[in-house]
Amino acid sequence: MEAAKTVFLLTALTVLFVWIGGMIGGQMGMLIAFVIAVGMNFFSYFNSDKLVLKHYNAVEVNENQAKGLYDMVRRLSERAETPMPKVYIIPDHVPNAFATGRNHSNAAVAVTEGLLEILNDNEVEGVLAHEMSHVKHYDILVGTIAATIAGAIAMLANFGMMFGGGSSENRPNPIVMIALMFLAPMAASIVQMAVSRNREFMADEGAARLTGHPEWLQSALIKLDNYSRGHAVMHEATPATAHMFIVNPFSGKDISFKALFSTHPKTEDRLARLEKLKI
Repeated sequence: MEAAKTVFLLTALTVLFVWIGGMIGGQMGMLIAFVIAVGMNFFSYFNSDKLVLKHYNAVEVNENQAKGLYDMVRRLSERAETPMPKVYIIPDHVPNAFATGRNHSNAAVAVTEGLLEILNDNEVEGVLAHEMSHVKHYDILVGTIAATIAGAIAMLANFGMMFGGGSSENRPNPIVMIALMFLAPMAASIVQMAVSRNREFMADEGAARLTGHPEWLQSALIKLDNYSRGHAVMHEATPATAHMFIVNPFSGKDISFKALFSTHPKTEDRLARLEKLKI
């Protein structure tokens, strides 16, 4: 089922990308977009994790550099029966975390300095368990590839807005311009399909079962949610990658913006589901 969902998502993104190319450049534009899309899918599959980690200036750490953090990830990977992922720290004081990579053998878990500063060890382990659950269920494959392609769609849409489809007088086509105005939010909506709210609930449940302590994740979510509502947005945060984090990095923005990029369930709902779990 997860493989089918992945194929469906990537197909939908590719079709949208090719359609935009056709709107901008006709049949030749569609052909060029198709070739680019195929190459992008191939490139994203092998490199999207590296691009996301580089975008957030994540620094890989080993057991000697961050023993406590490294030991937690190793313990959780053993319980999840997955290979040990690489461990990264993001130099940002806004607390958050995400996982990335195309499969179990090429996974990475990244946490911000801020997360390590405001959470205690049990809460950090609850967050890491959530991310390891995403790794175990291949959520990260869909998320990382979708983030790369959705970002390209947004850029292509902006290109179309600037130059249009062109009329016989080489002027922007107003119909193309109006259509492209909606492509950025469409791209964001498709990204939301990549890691649905249901998958976030599943990752929360998986975290609770990996640690045996749902209250650890509950406590972490409360702190992270409270922080995100009253402080600045993460540096370098983008809507295309917002779905990857354990809490939406744009939670502190205005209501209309949050509604547009609502990639996560309400924290209250996540806490309620964790409360009902029988571990």
